[in-house]
Amino acid sequence: MTASVNPDRSEWDVIVLGGAAAGENAAQYAGQFSGLTTVLVEDDLLGGECSYWACMPSKALLRPVEVVDAAEHLPGVSARLDPVDVLVRRDTVINHLDDGSQVDWALHTGIDVVRGYGRLDGERTVVVSGRDGTRRRLTARHAVVIDTGSCPAVPDLPGLRGALPWTSRDVTNLREVPRRVVVVGGGVVACEAATWLRGLGTAEVSVVERGPRLLSRQEPFAGELVAEALRTAGVRLFLEHGLSQVKRSDPRDTGRGHIHGGEVSVTLDDGTVLVADELVVATGRTPNTDDIGLETVGLSPGGYLPVDDHQAVRGAAGSWLYAIGDVCGRALLTHMGKYQARIAGEVIAARAGGSGELPSAAAGHYGLPQVVFTSPEVGSAGLTERQAREAGIEVETAEYDLAALAGTYVMRADYRGRAKLVVDRGADVVVGATFVGAGIAELVHSATTAIVGRVPLSTLWHVVPSYPTASEIWLRLLETLRAQRHAAASG
Repeated sequence: MTASVNPDRSEWDVIVLGGAAAGENAAQYAGQFSGLTTVLVEDDLLGGECSYWACMPSKALLRPVEVVDAAEHLPGVSARLDPVDVLVRRDTVINHLDDGSQVDWALHTGIDVVRGYGRLDGERTVVVSGRDGTRRRLTARHAVVIDTGSCPAVPDLPGLRGALPWTSRDVTNLREVPRRVVVVGGGVVACEAATWLRGLGTAEVSVVERGPRLLSRQEPFAGELVAEALRTAGVRLFLEHGLSQVKRSDPRDTGRGHIHGGEVSVTLDDGTVLVADELVVATGRTPNTDDIGLETVGLSPGGYLPVDDHQAVRGAAGSWLYAIGDVCGRALLTHMGKYQARIAGEVIAARAGGSGELPSAAAGHYGLPQVVFTSPEVGSAGLTERQAREAGIEVETAEYDLAALAGTYVMRADYRGRAKLVVDRGADVVVGATFVGAGIAELVHSATTAIVGRVPLSTLWHVVPSYPTASEIWLRLLETLRAQRHAAASG
């Protein structure tokens, strides 16, 4: 049967509630080798947050900033950034907010698409409300997969919501570059947004973070190096500060990415007043689970959906309900959501076919790779030292200055960076790795491989890095571990 948009049918083997990147993968993997019929139910753009309002537009904005930054630190090379052209290319990257190509991919893959807002209405049943007022009842023979994602959280602070601040969707889809911006938050979105806003020409960028450092979930040196670079670029950091009040003159809903009214006055908890043309709130995300019919299947609305290692929702009897991506709260990263989707899809197909072998998502979450595309980049996999110690692991660590490598020296003369391995001494395997520096993003996959594969350090010693590249850091870290162990044995 040929796949179609809004097909005249009511039953499929698998219904995916939400058509973001993870949902697309779940439908694909459930049906590609099993013959199961699948459908995506989506009221917004197919492809979801990553394609239009997060990963893709943010990297389209950050890449030009990175290139200019690299040129400024390499004698004999110069580069300039044209904000208008950067925004034009950003729009090309996100297909001008048109999901036609995503729909074409789904149909070509054999996945049906139903437009409308879907809600559960009992076991294996989804009711879809169309924008034209129509309602359709869909039934799944085998499974329903929830991929409704998350939305930016805006704290309930005096005057904040009434000021109509920008969220991540606005700052990635900005249509004009504000002259002065206050960014609230110190996580990935906040640090990346501060990087591209300053790079695009925002004259005054201020970052307000309640905690003592940026990127608090990373190794401490990661946030310190990013903070140093932001300060060097002219960004003002207000760490260990909260907001006590926000006021805005003439707040107006002018549309996503446009300045939402008049001047903004932000009062910090120590009385400091920051004045800006726009305010960006990047203080976390909330799962979209409060209006998807969870109560009709005995689950509580709101909050993350707990899942097992097959991505099946705990508390839903019968192994028919699955959750993937941000909505399950395991790791709010697109690549991890897509990984969960692949596992869920294969599990659904296996169960439908009566197979006893069920894939597990446990190993993939053990590796947990992530890259923060600031300048410098922050790449990590596995556990931080603190997390490893809290897990009861016999921890051993090694750190090394990335600037001491020939591969980074030829990249830029004043390279700044650091790397760290966290080792399970008892098992003699790497359980965590962090890299901070220009061009380190591609180092993360090798770390993920070592962690997920539990490759012994004695084997890693024979994985020879190319010269001169940043991958030489692996050799230097292993040498550092050897030297530390020799010193301990000799002492």
